[in-house]
Amino acid sequence: MTAAIMDGLAVSKETRARLQGRVEALRCAGTTPGLAVLIVGENPASKVYVRNKAKACGEIGMHSEIHEYPGDATEATVLAKIAELNADPRIHGILVQLPLPKHFDVDNVLETISPHKDVDGFHKESLGALMSGNPTFQPCTPHGVMVILDHYGIPLAGVDAVVVGRSNIVGKPQALMLLARDATVTICTSKTKDLAAHTRRADVLVVAVGRPGVVTGDMIKPGAAVVDVGINRTAEGKLVGDVDFESAKQVAGWLTPVPGGVGPMTITMLLANTVRSAELAAGLPSPKF
Repeated sequence: MTAAIMDGLAVSKETRARLQGRVEALRCAGTTPGLAVLIVGENPASKVYVRNKAKACGEIGMHSEIHEYPGDATEATVLAKIAELNADPRIHGILVQLPLPKHFDVDNVLETISPHKDVDGFHKESLGALMSGNPTFQPCTPHGVMVILDHYGIPLAGVDAVVVGRSNIVGKPQALMLLARDATVTICTSKTKDLAAHTRRADVLVVAVGRPGVVTGDMIKPGAAVVDVGINRTAEGKLVGDVDFESAKQVAGWLTPVPGGVGPMTITMLLANTVRSAELAAGLPSPKF
């Protein structure tokens, strides 16, 4: 068996094309969706991510702003800008690029963002809505995973789904999203005994721990849909996931590559959340993905 590849880049392009139509409809109604990104410090990777987000906004006709601060900026300065953006009707989404410098209280910063503009889906109100089964904004990466699974027609109701990783950004919300679709969900952690015993019974396996090769082909159920959320760089500079791709593709039925799998969907779902925020603010219909 050779796994069919779930092409996140292709799904992303198709999704953005649909979003562009929604942006055009909003603009015709007098509203341009706007995203503001705040970045503190000189982290090179963060700067690349922020530029990519601004570029993606421009490509589908959205407005974007980047607010940059030096690494020694005070938390009060950033909180003041967030308060200003909360009140700005041109801005429908606010994102604080992580990580923040160590002298910042990350939870305090994220909780200052208005829940109505929390397009990252990290505010406690957003997470609580996700828990209750009626979210407005879902965290972007796990939401992107769900869109990929749906695009390829992967059944979820009644299947055994295993999520490897329990972060607030991916693992926990991913489990809740799968649970909401009637999957039977297991979350594995770094302390899980016999990880392979769990992964081998998964019909749908999502791996998000940030450790290259933590899941290999012999740990996968034949025919399973395997989604690799990890992005790691080897000593040779090659990007690899958390799943050993070469061995996994001999066993899995469906498999996402790294790069080109989940990565492109993260920014796409950020755009989707911002468009949805603008539609809600304008009192227009806002279909969910």
